[in-house]
Amino acid sequence: MKAKELRELTVDQLQEKLKELDLQLFNSRFNAKMGSHENPSSQRKARKDIARIKTVLTEMKKG
Repeated sequence: MKAKELRELTVDQLQEKLKELDLQLFNSRFNAKMGSHENPSSQRKARKDIARIKTVLTEMKKG
């Protein structure tokens, strides 16, 4: 998800999205450890999306 798209969302929507991505990252890590990992790049994508959301939330709090 692009930062521009994230800035159009409300704080509540961003927090909900953050929870979803945290769960997705957890499940992805769990599946990788169990040996049934389908898409190895999903962890990297989830981590980057989480970082983008946290950055946008910080920008909103400051501005």
